[in-house]
Amino acid sequence: MPSGTGKTVSLLSLTVAYQQFYPSKRKIVYCSRTVPEIDKALAELKRLMKYRSSHGADDKGFLGVGLTSRRNLCLNPKKLYENEDSLLMPSGVYTMDDLREYSSQNGVCPYYISRKMLTVADVVIYSYHYILDPKITELVSKDFSKDTIVIFDEAHNIDSICIDALSIDLNLEKLEASTKSVEQLSLKIQEIKNTDASKLQDEYNSLIDGLKEAGEARANDLVIENPILPDDLLFEAVPGNIRKAEHFVSFLRRFIEYIKARMRVMHVVAETTTSFLQHLKEVTFIDKKPLQFCSQRLASLVRTLEINDLEDYWGLQKVVSFATLCSTYDEGFMVLLEPYESDASTIPNPILHLACLDAAIAMRPIVERFNTVVITSGTLSPIEMYPKMLKIRAIIMESYTMTLTRACFLPIVVTRGSDQVSISSKFEVRNDPAVVRNFGNLLIEMCKAVPDGLVAFFPSYLYMESIVAMWNEMGILKTVYKHKLIFVETPDTAETSLALESYRKACENGRGAVLFSVARGKVSEGVDFDNNYGRAVIMFGIPYQYTESRILKARLEFMREKYHIRENDFLSFDAIRHASQCVGRVLRGKSDYGLMLFADKRYARNDKKSKLPAWISSNILESYNNLSTDMAVSTAKHFLKSMAQPFDQSKQIGNSLWSEQDIIQRKRITTNTQK
Repeated sequence: MPSGTGKTVSLLSLTVAYQQFYPSKRKIVYCSRTVPEIDKALAELKRLMKYRSSHGADDKGFLGVGLTSRRNLCLNPKKLYENEDSLLMPSGVYTMDDLREYSSQNGVCPYYISRKMLTVADVVIYSYHYILDPKITELVSKDFSKDTIVIFDEAHNIDSICIDALSIDLNLEKLEASTKSVEQLSLKIQEIKNTDASKLQDEYNSLIDGLKEAGEARANDLVIENPILPDDLLFEAVPGNIRKAEHFVSFLRRFIEYIKARMRVMHVVAETTTSFLQHLKEVTFIDKKPLQFCSQRLASLVRTLEINDLEDYWGLQKVVSFATLCSTYDEGFMVLLEPYESDASTIPNPILHLACLDAAIAMRPIVERFNTVVITSGTLSPIEMYPKMLKIRAIIMESYTMTLTRACFLPIVVTRGSDQVSISSKFEVRNDPAVVRNFGNLLIEMCKAVPDGLVAFFPSYLYMESIVAMWNEMGILKTVYKHKLIFVETPDTAETSLALESYRKACENGRGAVLFSVARGKVSEGVDFDNNYGRAVIMFGIPYQYTESRILKARLEFMREKYHIRENDFLSFDAIRHASQCVGRVLRGKSDYGLMLFADKRYARNDKKSKLPAWISSNILESYNNLSTDMAVSTAKHFLKSMAQPFDQSKQIGNSLWSEQDIIQRKRITTNTQK
């Protein structure tokens, strides 16, 4: 079901009521994707706790906090360190604005005080990356107890996030930064040798004992398993050739020079991690074992040298993570060198990818570590695909329909233009003038019929540029301008933000606007078009991934061999979930209304329609399926006319909204049924 229909508050009210009922008070970790969604969830939690308090719930000492990046929160980190031992936040729920206000009043940094409170807070709301990305988990989430309840909201892309968390790209800029960092480390080691050599000796002695403390903590379920370092290595001593600080720095220097040499190759190289390590050993005599300890060894050295400003070492951190991951996993990863940005480029810009192919690697520590993990989204469809991809055993799998007082959204599948020529974004016909003209005519007719805002989504930036250029030559854009202003999403975040702001202004002042956007872009994932900001969404074509991507091909082959998921099944599943996410932007509440137009003949086929979320597919009636442009426009006009009639909000009570009396009555019926 779409956002605005009560998913977040339902989840929070259920889990908070469970938490507060039992004396153990299990911590709740609620993960979302974007900063606005995190802040929205905090606002919902604040309203929920206020409601519970007004109805006599005893939630004394309850603390709810959110965390986002230092860039969004940090004011002055030095101030916090002076006060962090003495300062504890009072109970309550703090949105991002509340956190900044409290911090400025107490002279502390909101980012660090929020991080400090994570261990004592009852509810923590933050980004997926803080629990899935092993590099961030080590800093933020490793101390959560086993009985923590973990909720992933808006988790339709969770497999992609898991893969991104463990994938690393190295370019020449990062390698140059790494070389500078190694030289800085060398100078600091020499400096500390001259002033306090005992520190380096103490570190050396501790490394002989290995990482026993970390191993014991993991064995006793005190920390989350870091997917970078497997259990069996934690009880081994750190290899002798990287124990001494100066030897480790020399080791890093050699590894970086090897990668630089590999990146001088002017043809594409794709190989397994085993093959990469074999070549590395032949050329540099660097063994697999010390590479596995690189990340932990660098962390130990940074602590010993008391380096606080880690931003100077961002490139080196990427390199050691690359080394550790590459040497730890024999399968589930691929090493890919691409010397040019694209096949058409002539100027070298080499990138060495360590591409994670298996989403289960990042997800495994979470499901093994915590007793309760909830994965939820409005577009989690088909739901059976997720346990396969994430390699988890789902105890409960449920899909819920949406209760509505009136049919406030209308999904329509448009398969052909008014001239009966089929429309599709298939590669063979996507630039056919007849298809492009029919897409344009559909846009014109919808701009005439739909008031205020209309959002049009395209499969990719490249296709959007191509089709908009052809529309301009055909005079279609001039016709659209007569009815609405046109704004375009671009890859540049600042430009897109300005376009969104101007689009909203045009909708507010009555001029009306159409926004051209891209599936998988910023607009499709995190922007709401509620009420007059979006009365219709058109999805032009099916947003398949770029199938010539070498990384995608490797992942498809891996999933076919490992999980028996066919290439076409995954590509269709991935495309339809993104299309669902795009059209779902139009409906942001039970009193909102809007049109969803799927403009491609392939949406009429059962294999595509069945992959749509149930709340959309169940509303695609035969009379709204396989329509031509003129029939779709006629249907849309009739729908918008009926929706524009005054709506009595009180009619929702008892149907799509429950009053307190309805809840009591429902509880009584359930109790009697159980007896």
